[in-house]
Amino acid sequence: MLVYLRLLKESFGFAMNALRNNKLRTLLSLLGVTIGIFSIIAVLAAVDSLDRKIKKDLSSLDKNTIYLMRFSFGPSEIPLWKREQFPDVKYDEYEYLKSSMNGIDQMAYQFFVGREVLKFESESVSGVNVVPVSHEFIEIQGLEFEKGRFYNESESNSGAPVVVLGYEIANNLFGESEPVGKNLRLYGQRFTVIGVLKKQGEGMFGDSNDTSVFIPVNFLRKLYGDNNDSMTPVILVKPQKGVDMDAFKAELAQKLRNYRGMKIDEADNFFINVLSGFTDLLDGIISAMRGGGILISVFSFLVGGFGVANIMFVSVKERTNLIGIQKSLGAKNRFILFQFLFEAVILCVIGGAIGLLIVWLLSMLLTSVLDFEFVLSFWNILIGSGLSIIVGVISGILPAISASKLDPVEAIRTGM
Repeated sequence: MLVYLRLLKESFGFAMNALRNNKLRTLLSLLGVTIGIFSIIAVLAAVDSLDRKIKKDLSSLDKNTIYLMRFSFGPSEIPLWKREQFPDVKYDEYEYLKSSMNGIDQMAYQFFVGREVLKFESESVSGVNVVPVSHEFIEIQGLEFEKGRFYNESESNSGAPVVVLGYEIANNLFGESEPVGKNLRLYGQRFTVIGVLKKQGEGMFGDSNDTSVFIPVNFLRKLYGDNNDSMTPVILVKPQKGVDMDAFKAELAQKLRNYRGMKIDEADNFFINVLSGFTDLLDGIISAMRGGGILISVFSFLVGGFGVANIMFVSVKERTNLIGIQKSLGAKNRFILFQFLFEAVILCVIGGAIGLLIVWLLSMLLTSVLDFEFVLSFWNILIGSGLSIIVGVISGILPAISASKLDPVEAIRTGM
């Protein structure tokens, strides 16, 4: 055992001396491996960070949450002209379904509306994402509060002029002063602030709760009525845990069809969009991005590996005389093999370490500049290190074998 350890140590020492004595060659070899490792790990880190951000943004929602509306989240076989004739879901349909459906945890009614201007005294914020929704929304979305509260059932049903502010909206309008209890103007009407949400951070899907405000949906229904083209209604449904989703969706569709008086042969004029379908679509896109990125990166990695192999063959050729002398002095074949194999592996490991360091520095820089957390995970580091060793072994094995099989007499004669 000690003999083998000594052999490994001496082989490692010879490999390090060879790398130090050929600095330019070592640098060129490192460059190819560094670019390859950087490409693969950068792609993996970026996709993993994106995946983590999406899951974080959707973590507060139950994957079985249903969006019942006239539009579909994804592609549909129904022609566009026909979909455009679908009726909007109505508030009375929401009330009927809420009272008649089995297996419901929560159900809310919401409008998708355009952006508005929010005013408080001389201060104003434009481009505000307004979320008119019924009181059950807090149980579906899982909102967390910095101050105050969400509006209750009574305020929701009566359409009370109360508003809940996102963190950034409250900060821009009120600064360090207390926002709860203050009056501001929205839609030309006066609203009383009753709550401020905790800071969430930038969302992946456009608006964040930080830049949103929440008001009772019935306030807008009283102000503009139910048949306003600028407002798109949706019924949010959160089923109970463990419910059979297929049976639940079938019951939901049948009850809405019955309420609308639709005939048996008529196709549904609404869409039951399940959040899990949307997340599955996103998972597919992320997997495709990861696969495509890795495929492109592998090619650059192969170029680096071929570069190392080529330089190792050149190194064997240049050191043929030295190999012959080592063998004539009693060096075993495995000593020569390990010497060149270590040289290739060390090259690739150093190149991989530099590639990982560049990815880490870039992730730190981008995280500080952008409102997005780039994460270089332990598994990505492990993958990068493992790939470096594997490429080093593959790139160095053939040159190492060819060096170990050289005849000492021929090697000395050839090298003279």
